[in-house]
Amino acid sequence: MSELGPNLDHVVIPSPLIRNPEPFARASSVLREVTSTPQVSITEIPAPSKLAPYALALGAEVHADEEFLAATGENISELATGRMVVLYDPDRPAEWDGEFRIVSYIRAELERELGNEAMLGSVAWSWLTESLENNDCEVRNAGGTTTRVLSESFGTLADRPSTIDLELRGSWTPVLAEPEDIGSHVSAWVELLCTVAGLPPLPEGVTPLPGRRR
Repeated sequence: MSELGPNLDHVVIPSPLIRNPEPFARASSVLREVTSTPQVSITEIPAPSKLAPYALALGAEVHADEEFLAATGENISELATGRMVVLYDPDRPAEWDGEFRIVSYIRAELERELGNEAMLGSVAWSWLTESLENNDCEVRNAGGTTTRVLSESFGTLADRPSTIDLELRGSWTPVLAEPEDIGSHVSAWVELLCTVAGLPPLPEGVTPLPGRRR
């Protein structure tokens, strides 16, 4: 020990506590208060780490209840799955035009007749925009894709029927007066998830397609 005190060469100085920015923390509190319903189970899932400095993700599954199964005569339990990621970047990326960005992915199996519907893509995209409008969500820079996925089995799996799935990907910048307003966008997303799953009744203003969605 020197006259000036102990040797500090090997003293480990604690790192400052990393805290979420207040807007993201407030939005996260709302997201973590989202509760499941009898037909939609919602849980927090690991969020991607490379899309933004801060992110929180929700995963959801839509399940058929007894009334739906009785009405459709189907023996299925999972109607659709999805995830919603809320991103936050205080530097406001130019392509976002805002601090927050929402990324959505939803997948549901379709009947073959519906899977071959020529207008499926545009109608599915209208479900997204209408669900946002129904929940008074103002957005900027919305974009996305709709994809039909045909799965066929061969060889030892040839007995399995072919399936057609709809994948709906979308992202948008929410215009929020307060971070807590993110709750309206979560409500819109759950409404969209149920619409893609084909749960009756459809919300007012949503365009239905003939046949069954699942």
